[in-house]
Amino acid sequence: MLVTIPSSIRPKLCQIALGILLPFTVAGAAEVKDHLPGDSSGVTVIKCGAVIDGLAPAPLTQRLITISNGRIRSIEPDDGRPIPTPNSLDLSEFTCLPGLINTHVHLDGNPEDSVDYGVYARRTPEETLQLILDNAQTTLLTGFTTVRHVGAWFPDRVYQAREIIERGDALGPRIQTAGPYLTVPGGGGDLTFPEIPPDRIPVESQQGIARTPVEFAERAEAAIIAGADFLKVIASGAVFSMGTSPGAPEMTQADIASVVAVAKRYGKKVTAHVHSDQSGQDAILAGVDSLEHASLLKDATIDLAVEHNVAFSMDIYNGTYTDTIGRQQGYPEIFLRRNTYTTEAQRIVFEKAYKKGVTLLYGTDAAVLPHDMGGWQFAIMVERGMAPMDAIKSATSVAAKHLSIDSNVGAITLGKRGDLVAVKGDPLTDMTALRRVAFVMKGGKVIKTPID
Repeated sequence: MLVTIPSSIRPKLCQIALGILLPFTVAGAAEVKDHLPGDSSGVTVIKCGAVIDGLAPAPLTQRLITISNGRIRSIEPDDGRPIPTPNSLDLSEFTCLPGLINTHVHLDGNPEDSVDYGVYARRTPEETLQLILDNAQTTLLTGFTTVRHVGAWFPDRVYQAREIIERGDALGPRIQTAGPYLTVPGGGGDLTFPEIPPDRIPVESQQGIARTPVEFAERAEAAIIAGADFLKVIASGAVFSMGTSPGAPEMTQADIASVVAVAKRYGKKVTAHVHSDQSGQDAILAGVDSLEHASLLKDATIDLAVEHNVAFSMDIYNGTYTDTIGRQQGYPEIFLRRNTYTTEAQRIVFEKAYKKGVTLLYGTDAAVLPHDMGGWQFAIMVERGMAPMDAIKSATSVAAKHLSIDSNVGAITLGKRGDLVAVKGDPLTDMTALRRVAFVMKGGKVIKTPID
């Protein structure tokens, strides 16, 4: 298939390469296990005013970080001596952090699609692919070098985009994808809306539809064989869906358990879309590894998550965006009411979960939230009781460990891949700094610099 790459990519890469004397090349084959592509060649030394490494309880000051062949080779105090390499970057006025990780991303949609879901059926496969690539580039430029793509109506296009990015033919984060939504007919993960006539529903969007535990097991195995890195079940109805109430259970505990059994056989994890307390209990007892949203969980179910070591990925910022922008853009009134209902409830659950010791993963539900606003959630996490360093870890080392890629990314330590971002100022005292990432390096390749 002929793929049109965004026209801005090649000029941008040339500008970056000429500006800091770094070639933009991909060396080595992609790794299938965690989809971490090959490293760049050469040596780069970065002078950081401060370093939050994603692991330590406090930042380091004035450090020189050496990147060689895409890996972090040394982290040393900056004593002011000249740097003996032409490939050096002076970020002494910035705070350097590991490349950020977002565990709740949908690259194949935009917030404005909520006004007209029929657009999903009207887009051609080529247009969907281009949308994914455009949103992937935006995501990377805002500092997220790795994302977990939690299900799609068009999983084949996500697989294709992942391959294009891994080859180095487009800018984007490393992508772990769940492939299709595993969901009941007419459920929150089924592309069935009044705007879409039955004969216009694309076959590709129906890959995860099932009715029984046996069928769910079959769909789960097919998703893994097709290239899914983990699996996503729609345990309860979506907030933005027609014909159901927010959080109404859709998959049974037996349905979810059948998916978990397949995932374990292949060494994969399962995340569950959950709003209601009942669906949260069902998902936890069925053996999932994480819950998304978890808006309406009761204290006992939060305790159950702690007992079973189930992580939460909670999009506690984007309700604010939906309430303000959604009204301007004409979102359906039912969506706005549901958003109001679940936003504060989810924030309260977040506060309780943090206090009880639930593992919290940074996740924004990007697509409901614009892809260039991925860093906006950090501030609300801190406002709702999370320590600033813990908020950063939720998007670095904690997320990397949950995604089983912590041997490669998630921290600025020796041997890890050269994924770094930098912001002006101190994000520990002003989390809004993470909305304005000025520098992005992925695998030793500079993607964005403060002068761009």
